[in-house]
Amino acid sequence: MQDDISGWNEWEGNFAKIEEISSPSELHGLVTGIICVSESPTASEWQQILATLNVPPLDDEGLEMLAQEGEDIAHALSEDELDYLPLLPDDEHVLAERVQALADWAAGVVLGFGLASGHIRADELELIEHLQDVAAVEFDESDNDEEGEQSYQELYEFVRLIPISLSMGRKKVAVAESSLLQNYQAKSKIAAAMNAETAQDVVEMFTPHRPS
Repeated sequence: MQDDISGWNEWEGNFAKIEEISSPSELHGLVTGIICVSESPTASEWQQILATLNVPPLDDEGLEMLAQEGEDIAHALSEDELDYLPLLPDDEHVLAERVQALADWAAGVVLGFGLASGHIRADELELIEHLQDVAAVEFDESDNDEEGEQSYQELYEFVRLIPISLSMGRKKVAVAESSLLQNYQAKSKIAAAMNAETAQDVVEMFTPHRPS
């Protein structure tokens, strides 16, 4: 899907400068992972969730974009048509950029899912491990050919269905009842060092190990 149709251009314009997030694809993955577990957060709830990750406050437009995208993702994950699509650059971008964006997206899903759920059930572990493997993928110039393109497309089709599998069978909890805002509240209590440390541990626990 072309960048101007998928929303990539708009997301890159609004979110590319967030230093704490690798790319718009990682942010989209984060939103997706959260929506697998919880109801769609409001704009103000997104501000608090991002504060957990030490992301500086976004403007109203950016927050509304996240809130709207969350609702769209919730709808896509609830359908039986398997029409959920990760936000990735289109085929006009070189393969290396698209592979990196897919890795970023997978990392975002893992982090968002972990932050929202607080734990991973046994039946979800294999799916999360698949995403972690994708998050650790590194592009090799020798893969920059037709075979590499085919491998990318196959990997894309495989991992894009994982959020649907993670979402199925889960009763979506209200954001206030999830671990999302509990982490925010813990970080807000600077004087309560133990709580703040616990919140940071949760972030680190669900951060995929990315190659340096």
